[in-house]
Order: sequence, then C-alpha cells, then structure tokens
Amino acid sequence: MLGVSISLMTLDAIVARAMQAMEASAAQCTVAFANPHSLVVSQKDPAFHEALNAASIAAPDGTGIVLASRLRGGRIKARITGSDFFAALSQAMNRQGGRSCFFLGSTPDTLKKLRDKFERLYPSITFAGFYSPPYREAFSPAENEEMIGAVNAARPDVLWVGMTAPKQEKWMHQNAPRLNVKVIAAIGAVFDYFTGNVRRPGKLWRSCGLEWLPRLLQEPRRLWRRNFVSTPLFLYMVVRERFGKKR
Repeated sequence: MLGVSISLMTLDAIVARAMQAMEASAAQCTVAFANPHSLVVSQKDPAFHEALNAASIAAPDGTGIVLASRLRGGRIKARITGSDFFAALSQAMNRQGGRSCFFLGSTPDTLKKLRDKFERLYPSITFAGFYSPPYREAFSPAENEEMIGAVNAARPDVLWVGMTAPKQEKWMHQNAPRLNVKVIAAIGAVFDYFTGNVRRPGKLWRSCGLEWLPRLLQEPRRLWRRNFVSTPLFLYMVVRERFGKKR
C-alpha cells in the first residue's frame, strides 16, 4: 500500500509471533503500526519509508487502512492499534511469567506512573527499567549511545518505544541490530493512554471506526492536519494507485 508492506496477521497472530521471538534461538521481531498519516509522510521521507518496510510486522493501524484495502480488493479486515498490541502482549507475558519489559520515551513523571500501574496489572512481568530521552528532533551520538546502553544493561525481552512518529520507527530501524532485545515495538502515544494522561475513546467509538473523532476534539492542534489533510490525501493516493495512474 503506497509502497509499504502492511501485515495481514491478526492481533492474536502478532502476539504469538512476538512470544515466539522471545525464545533463545529465535530472530528479533520488530513491530510498527502504519496509519494513513504515516504512509503519506513516508512518501516524502525515504528513511521513514525504509523503516516501515524493514519492520518484521507493519500492522494496519487506522480505519483508513481498512477502507483502502477494501477499495483495492485487499484482505485487511480490521485495524490493530499499538494500544491493542500492548495490552494483548502484556496479558500473554503475564500469563506465561518470567518475562521483562523496558520502556523508552515520554517524560520521567509519565514513566513512573506507568511503572506503578504496569506492576499492579501485570505482576508476573519484570519491569526492567525505563529511560526518558531528550525531547528533540534528533539525538546526538552520545545520547543515542546512552539510550542503547540503558536498554542493553537491563536485558529485557521486550522494548516498548513510545516516541512520536516517524522518529520512533527510524530509531528502531537504525538501532535494532545493536539492541539485545528480542521484541521491539514502536507504539507512539500508548504510554499516555495507559497512564491516563490522554483518555482513549471508548469501545463504541472504536467499533464504529470513529476513534479519531474524540481524539481530535481532545488534541485539535496536534491532530487536525492528520485527519483533514493526510487521511483524504491518503485515500486519493490509494485510489490513484489502484487504477494504475502515476504518482
């Protein structure tokens, strides 16, 4: 879809793949979440485009992705969000026990709130640590080394990366080979949803494919371009691609 390979795996299948990746002899698994806005941005950002395609799994995150698949005669039936994957994998690890997680991104206060709630909800998972990186467009080599060192020192099974797109996907792609972690997932604003800093719309909104509307009302300055510019542009580009016209 617009040159990016979107996974057809169900949420349960992605969780199973991640759990399998945690075994000693398994290959590393990286997970990204592709939505209409990210696919549009990737058309003008080759590094982002490469990062999405390099991920082991690029899950379909967004009603627009599902609609586009239908327009193209594709087989994507439902969206899979970072929040859904975070909850499902955490539940699976908690049932199994003996696994650990590290959290990279957000602010120290949010990460401390996250730790308290995570340890309460998932007592069988070891909270291996967290790191709040500097809030800037790009990290210096020294800052990047410190982040990698913090993760590797903790030796977690899963690294949750909660930075903004496309920074988080690029960082994951560039640094995954140096990270001693079996599963890495770039999940964006999930840290804020989990801690309650930002309220995620309820199941009714999500089941109707309208989760974007309450989010837009909560954060209009940040999300208006994504919903009123990127999504219509994405659908236009998909239709044009579907009928074989040049980009």
